[in-house]
Amino acid sequence: MASPAPKSPEQSDKSKKYDRQLRLWGDHGQADLETAHICLINATALGTEILKSLVLPGIGAFTIVDEKNVSEEDIGANFFLDANHIGKSRAKVATQLLLELNPDVKGDFVDESPKQILETNPDFFIGHTLVIATAVSERVLVPLSTRLWEAGVPLLVARSYGFIGAIRIQVEEHCVVESHPDDQHPDLRLDAPFPHLKQFATSFDMTRLELKDHARIPYVVPLYQALHAWIEQHSGAFPTTSKDKNELREMIKQGNKNPDSEEQNFTEAIRAVNFAVRKTVVPKDVNDILNDNKCINLTSKSKPFWITAKAVKDFVDNEGKGLLPLRGSLPDMTSDTNNYVKLQQIYHKQSSKDAEIVFRRAQQLLYSLSQPSDNISESYVKNFCKHASSIAIQRGSCVASEYDQKTANASEIALSLEQPDSMMVYYVMLRAIDRFFDEYNAYPGEFDDQLEVDIIKMKSCISKLLSEWSCGPLSKDDYVHEICRYGGAELHSVSAFIGGCAAQEAIKIITKQYKPINNTLIYDAISSTTATFAF
Repeated sequence: MASPAPKSPEQSDKSKKYDRQLRLWGDHGQADLETAHICLINATALGTEILKSLVLPGIGAFTIVDEKNVSEEDIGANFFLDANHIGKSRAKVATQLLLELNPDVKGDFVDESPKQILETNPDFFIGHTLVIATAVSERVLVPLSTRLWEAGVPLLVARSYGFIGAIRIQVEEHCVVESHPDDQHPDLRLDAPFPHLKQFATSFDMTRLELKDHARIPYVVPLYQALHAWIEQHSGAFPTTSKDKNELREMIKQGNKNPDSEEQNFTEAIRAVNFAVRKTVVPKDVNDILNDNKCINLTSKSKPFWITAKAVKDFVDNEGKGLLPLRGSLPDMTSDTNNYVKLQQIYHKQSSKDAEIVFRRAQQLLYSLSQPSDNISESYVKNFCKHASSIAIQRGSCVASEYDQKTANASEIALSLEQPDSMMVYYVMLRAIDRFFDEYNAYPGEFDDQLEVDIIKMKSCISKLLSEWSCGPLSKDDYVHEICRYGGAELHSVSAFIGGCAAQEAIKIITKQYKPINNTLIYDAISSTTATFAF
């Protein structure tokens, strides 16, 4: 009688609830999410869509700042509101309905305009992990941007205007430990084997093993043995060309004891030549970080990322002999359990040893900088070392400087506008809308009887902007007529799409995982296309 299969460990209610997202950003990413406090400015259709996509995965808390009451226009675009809410506080109603989505989340609201708060209590926004602004005018956005930039608080500005959507991220410096690259290769160190790996890989005499045992060896072993035999035959050279690697593949094939029925581990070894036979080096982007001034010249205010990066640099320069700490993970491969587990433990132990060296160095650096020793945990260092080959830094710009004609990236705008069908034209439209609103306190085309007049005014706003940027006129007026036809309306389908994208970028910023957009995204719902620009 077959024995029953072992039971999987029981999941907690929380693990069951957030199972899918935990697979994406792990327990530590979820913990960052649950301790975050988001401030949303304006509970528009877009604003509530963003918060919905943050409340469902379990954001810690949110506060909505909005002085407006629910209007008929809100009912038409915002699925969270209905006719019974007309005339009521939009911030209060939205908060109550959003909290129903997840009892783990806390929510609050403030029935004041962001402009008034900036004037009377400018530090209000600083106490938040991230500020998200929707439907804010230029006269509010510029001082808000400046205040948050000075305080080091990230700002995400989102727009939903007719069939156009936009996201702008303001963050001075975003440090990413887990960037999750799509093309990451396994860290096998076959070219620079550490002692225990070398001992394991050379402990098998593949020529004397019985056929049944021959197929139970992980592909790392035949690949390693063939690689170093090739290197020896070529006076220490390393296979780099297609010809070299084809020769290496032939050597692996010759070691197969059963050529008539190919052994799976040898087939895997041949395939692995494409990605595993490469020189182990510190990637250029990572090397730039390790040689960044913030890494070289630490101060008492240095963040854990930079202190750990300096500890990693010291490891590379000393114990690592020019290499990063070993990642320690091993890809799946055909093997018997005993040999695979043994090889897995070899990589894991070396990885733990490297991480321990980096952790001790980080503690020494904390002491020398007069920072508390618990500023950097051992788990943080282990995670940093595991992902050291793909750490990233993203440095952004201030939104307020973008609205300063002296510092606007005029050359990029002009160059993009010369290209047919460039989505830069929508950026120009949105900037012109901001100027139109600040001059006339209404959106172009908001009132039907003013449509023709607003088209003329909108063209004037665009002309002034392009002149300030030293750009020529637009090639056609179709865009202006279309923008005025929107009349400032939000479409729920556009808001839902941009809301999902904005929430995704917010989670990247909060968890410090994955790379956020840099720094502006434009969406055209008519053609279902997006483009990114860096200002």
